[in-house]
Amino acid sequence: MIGFMREKRIKFPGAVYHCMSRTVAGERLFEKREKEVLRKMLWQVAEFSGGEILTYCVMSNHFHVLLHFREEGALSDQELMRRYRILYPKPTKYQVASARVLERKLAQGGEAAAEIREKLLARMGDVSEFMKTLKQRFSIWFNQNHDRFGTLWAERFKCVLVEGRGFALQTMAAYIDLNPVRAGLVEDPKDYRFCGYAEAVAGGTPALEGLRTIWSGYSGPVNPTEALRQHRLLLFGQGAEPGAGASISREAALRVLEQEGGVLPKSAALRCRIRYFTDGAILGSKEFVRGFRKEWQRGRERPVPEAGHTMKGADWGDLSVAKALKRGIFD
Repeated sequence: MIGFMREKRIKFPGAVYHCMSRTVAGERLFEKREKEVLRKMLWQVAEFSGGEILTYCVMSNHFHVLLHFREEGALSDQELMRRYRILYPKPTKYQVASARVLERKLAQGGEAAAEIREKLLARMGDVSEFMKTLKQRFSIWFNQNHDRFGTLWAERFKCVLVEGRGFALQTMAAYIDLNPVRAGLVEDPKDYRFCGYAEAVAGGTPALEGLRTIWSGYSGPVNPTEALRQHRLLLFGQGAEPGAGASISREAALRVLEQEGGVLPKSAALRCRIRYFTDGAILGSKEFVRGFRKEWQRGRERPVPEAGHTMKGADWGDLSVAKALKRGIFD
């Protein structure tokens, strides 16, 4: 997890978070049922936290989520309790009783009510709390349903701060949606149930709204049909069909980049596992990276270039990242 994200309640206006977490030792523990439960929990915890999921992908040993927190005003006690209940779609008798106790204390006011509000609000609007709540809840469910105990996740999580509009956001979303294509599970991400693009194609309202946010940039909002069209063009290139964006092996990509000194088309590059999108710390235009460079610099011994590091390997335009990748850009 990037350094400045460890500090609580730091806000980055106009930014989006790409978060990724992997299972212990990369074990492939998630089948269809587990992926479906995690998919539902993503949406539940996001609504509780006040976050908007722009896209996501759940794989057999890791997940990605592209998350945006809008600025919120004061929340009423009724809204706090509504969000609290979202975390328990099928509450036990104990959970029902606990919710009633919280509701009664809030209505009574005083110090007890203030403490409840403070504790609930501390869990909202913060990417670290979102990931903590999600991973803890899923770990409990997974262990209970698989007669298992102990740690499920290998690390806290990785996080990249992404410019919240334009090409950086669109490219990150496409990279996330193409996870099942890179893994060889499908040729088209619309055929993989556990990603945001497939959910949007199927007509899922929250997923469609996420895609609209991704493609509603400097020129204003777009309708869902146009957002789907634009996203598909980015996923597959000008042909907008699976065959137009043929997969490329890591070895072939390295040969083009290192031996031949060339660059890859975006549709081909996005089918490679590229560390910029998981380890670059901050991703966006040079101006965006420059704006958050000082925060990321805290506690680091080496200076960060003022405008970050220009992304290499494909026609990325002016995209930059804050962190230099010593091991190369490919996993």
